[in-house]
Amino acid sequence: MVKKNKTKKIDLKPLFDNVLVKPLEAEEKTASGIVLPDTAKEKPQIGLVMAVGPGALNENGKVIPMAVRVNQKVMYKKWGGNEVKVEGQEWMLVEQKDILAIVN
Repeated sequence: MVKKNKTKKIDLKPLFDNVLVKPLEAEEKTASGIVLPDTAKEKPQIGLVMAVGPGALNENGKVIPMAVRVNQKVMYKKWGGNEVKVEGQEWMLVEQKDILAIVN
């Protein structure tokens, strides 16, 4: 179950080894302080895990457990996953294999 604020819940449960990620905002400025226009901003690769599936099945039919949990910050492949709209916002639905790291 995905929570939006404390009052409203979104019922969305990814299947298999899919992970629903809310991308974090792209950088507004460069390291030197130059403000970037929307067309020059990089596609964000870090986001917050909002929901996870139960896991993929291996060749023996056993569930492979998920390595990520809800509310973890993760880095995912730049061009991996599918953009989906949730409550009017652009989120990503990625397979667990497309998640590169957990960000502390």
